Amino acid sequence: NRQTHAMTNRMRIGYGWDSHAFKPGVPLKIGGIAFDHPSGLAGHSDGDVLLHAITDALLGAVAAGDIGSFFPPGDPRWKNADSAVFLQTALEEVRHAGYRISNVDTTLVLAAPKIGPVAEKLRERVAELLSIDPGSIGIKAKTPEGLDQDGVAVAHAVVLLEKQDDGDLLEQIAVATESEAAQQEQTQTQMDDFVRKLVGRRTSTPVRKPTFNTDDIT
Repeated sequence: NRQTHAMTNRMRIGYGWDSHAFKPGVPLKIGGIAFDHPSGLAGHSDGDVLLHAITDALLGAVAAGDIGSFFPPGDPRWKNADSAVFLQTALEEVRHAGYRISNVDTTLVLAAPKIGPVAEKLRERVAELLSIDPGSIGIKAKTPEGLDQDGVAVAHAVVLLEKQDDGDLLEQIAVATESEAAQQEQTQTQMDDFVRKLVGRRTSTPVRKPTFNTDDIT
């Protein structure tokens, strides 16, 4: 029924997965953090496998498509682009759908570099990009034992979204409306100033003169 449908749609789960091959001489960036490593991840953008997986998970949770539909790999505009841009676009889709992030859990699969020593730094950076508490971010790392994938980095991400309360939505609408009204008022003020400068005096309502002599009524 409608009530059950509404309750089930209060929560949404999204799953994302991505992989990139290591390439010598390319800067390595994972989770928005640069690593000092002889090889980076090859890709059309900066190859940030972790942010790509999270982006796909967010888009999938609200059925908005995938990262490739928003940022085609053949588009020169995204050559060497910062993957934080992709993540922000996914966040906009989530907010537009009326949801917010409850938590994110991720797993990195790679032989090197070691993620454990920088896991906390990664959590803080990803949390900053998502505008959520670091305690809502899970960062785990595994080695690809027996998978013959030492030259590849793989990332898995799962996100849980929850429907925003009506109060939160109303507050966002109120803020947007107030901002629009302020912008319109500013525009009107600028137009009034322009008119006053143009005519060299303050605008006033013209006095309409009668079209006949009121004393000469027969």
